[in-house]
Amino acid sequence: MEAKAHLRYARISPRKVKIVCDLIRGKDTRTAEALMQATPKAGCELMLKLLKSAVANAENNNEMDPENLYVSECFANPGPILKRGRARARGSSSRILKRTSHITIVVAEKE
Repeated sequence: MEAKAHLRYARISPRKVKIVCDLIRGKDTRTAEALMQATPKAGCELMLKLLKSAVANAENNNEMDPENLYVSECFANPGPILKRGRARARGSSSRILKRTSHITIVVAEKE
């Protein structure tokens, strides 16, 4: 049995989030939580909140034991890109791409 938590339209690039995903994938939830609290990456704050939500979903909705949970899947997909402009020389402009992410964490019980 597994439980999921999704974060959609997060205003952070998926490339930054994937670094944290690779760090916690396969670890038990206590270790993953400790790693994210000690890692100074941009995605850690969002991912920590999402991990706690996934653990709470597992405990409350599926009656799983929170002590036996581990991160079975963790991934970040690109969301829609906000396109903005910045003034440049001689009256022209350049495009700024503000990327968004859809983040998913899946926790499962150890067997």
